[in-house]
Amino acid sequence: MIDIHHHLLPGIDDGPATLEESLAAAERAAADGVHTIAATPHVREDHPAVRPAELAQRCEELRLELEPRDIPVEVVPGGEVDLLWTQGASDEDLRLVSYAQRGLDLLVETPYGPLPATFEQRLFELQTKGYRLLLAHPERNPTFRSDPARLAALVDRGILLQVTAGALVDGGRSSSSRRLAQHMLESGLAHVIASDSHGSGIKRGALSNAVAAAAKRVGERAEWMVTAAPAAILAGDRLEPPPPARKRRRLFRG
Repeated sequence: MIDIHHHLLPGIDDGPATLEESLAAAERAAADGVHTIAATPHVREDHPAVRPAELAQRCEELRLELEPRDIPVEVVPGGEVDLLWTQGASDEDLRLVSYAQRGLDLLVETPYGPLPATFEQRLFELQTKGYRLLLAHPERNPTFRSDPARLAALVDRGILLQVTAGALVDGGRSSSSRRLAQHMLESGLAHVIASDSHGSGIKRGALSNAVAAAAKRVGERAEWMVTAAPAAILAGDRLEPPPPARKRRRLFRG
């Protein structure tokens, strides 16, 4: 499996505080069946230690610690970018926080509060710079929970959606977040399942458990969401059509 949204780098955001915590998180991921992790620290004003120019080196330093411990996880640089931060970011900084620093795909953080009227416009402005966007954890947002048609409209405009593992497993997110996550799966709106792991400080559901839960609803498409889809995003390639989702004729109720 590929975990395309994981706060793995130590000591720079609200993820692992120490190298030991990062190594433990990578070891847990490997034991769960993850072979590749995109290290995606928060890129926003309240995390000044996240510096785009340092991300590749930080990933390399972590890889050098993983290798002698026989933790079989590849670490790829990226970032979870705040839309407000992107407004003043240079083209080079945007490239440095993109997946694998290819300048092709960006993970964009969905706000936790009500969406501003300019939210979609800001996304489209990033698209005009040539980026394919993956929207992180939209199931947590109250605006999307009350109006999931806005999510469908974003997908129609070429934006990809990431569901968080914790929203799909028992003991995970709130019931309203879970209902939207399940709706996204069953309606074919979701493209990726990821852990959004923050180390030991914030508990998330195991990625394999989330895939198993998703498979009960959408069959083989669940596996595609942690293999072929994230692989294409990391490579900057076109997503191949997923296996057809099992259709459940159920209205969404937020």
